[in-house]
Amino acid sequence: MSAPIRVIQWTTGNIGRRSLHAIIGRPDMELVGVYTHGQGKVGVDAADLCGWPEPTGAKATNDIDTLLALRPDACCYNPLWPNIDELVRLLEAGVNVCSSAAWITGGKQSPQDLDRIRKARQRGSSTIFGSGAHPGISNTVGMVLSGACERVDEIRITESVDCSTYESAETQKAMGFSRDPDTPGLADSVRRESEVFAESAAMMADAVGARLDRMTFDVTFTAATGDTDLGFMTIPKGTVGGVYGYHRGWVGDNNVVSVGFNWIMGEHVVPPKPLEHGHVIQVFGLPNMRTVIHCLPPQDWTEPGFMGLGMIYTAMPVTNAVPAVVAAEPGIVTLADLPPITGRAAVDNPENAVVP
Repeated sequence: MSAPIRVIQWTTGNIGRRSLHAIIGRPDMELVGVYTHGQGKVGVDAADLCGWPEPTGAKATNDIDTLLALRPDACCYNPLWPNIDELVRLLEAGVNVCSSAAWITGGKQSPQDLDRIRKARQRGSSTIFGSGAHPGISNTVGMVLSGACERVDEIRITESVDCSTYESAETQKAMGFSRDPDTPGLADSVRRESEVFAESAAMMADAVGARLDRMTFDVTFTAATGDTDLGFMTIPKGTVGGVYGYHRGWVGDNNVVSVGFNWIMGEHVVPPKPLEHGHVIQVFGLPNMRTVIHCLPPQDWTEPGFMGLGMIYTAMPVTNAVPAVVAAEPGIVTLADLPPITGRAAVDNPENAVVP
């Protein structure tokens, strides 16, 4: 039996603590370290940061040198946004990075930052990979469905949900919510914030053999019809309560890939299209294919609300990819490059402590 993969967990926020919990429970992984930005978490055992029932001996630190000295094989990298300096440190030290932080191909990064990443991974003979729920699993399903088609005209993926269960005011405001719909430059700001969706569209186009000529972005903002207090933020009447947009890839006049969102915040908004409460994956061609992914609670779900389900849904495509990424050739790899990523059977993971 091969030795467990030595893994460090980078951040323990909404997504990171779900990843941390899963790493501890996997016999094929060994948690060797935890990175935290917050001084208050330094020195805290990983078990206390994710609701694991027994101490692990791995304590959180904000000292990168200490973590690199542990010689980890891989890092589950789960901050809200990627930090190029951090990624460079990890990759050049030979640590394979699995990220949920706005990374699919790196196309969203500036040419200078992407060049730094490429050089770092060359120096470290390391690999970087990004995934999540959307983009991530949704794109995987779209590519798989295209395999049932003789002809693929367009792959279209839409996250069609009420986002009010995701309690991150910073993220929601960045996507336009609670702002004046007529704010100058708002559409372009949302385009930049959501460019990782364009990365995933380009990845799918490449997978089906389409050489894109250009990418475009279109968005419609819907004003809230009443005031909504969500606790973590408010959506005043008349401000953006719905965002409906797509990053589209084109070959000539043919829109061959589209990745986007039909998002609302609360009940006081009527979106351009009715919500389907999940990820709508459509392949138009011969034949047309369509499915909707719903993320639903198991019978033993004890957490209040369903935000935690979304965090698990986002974290696990990254955490479960660690073995495949470690085994991959060095470079920037995507879901189109790796074998199918699967979870672990419960019989292989008997510790099922519920994250508080």
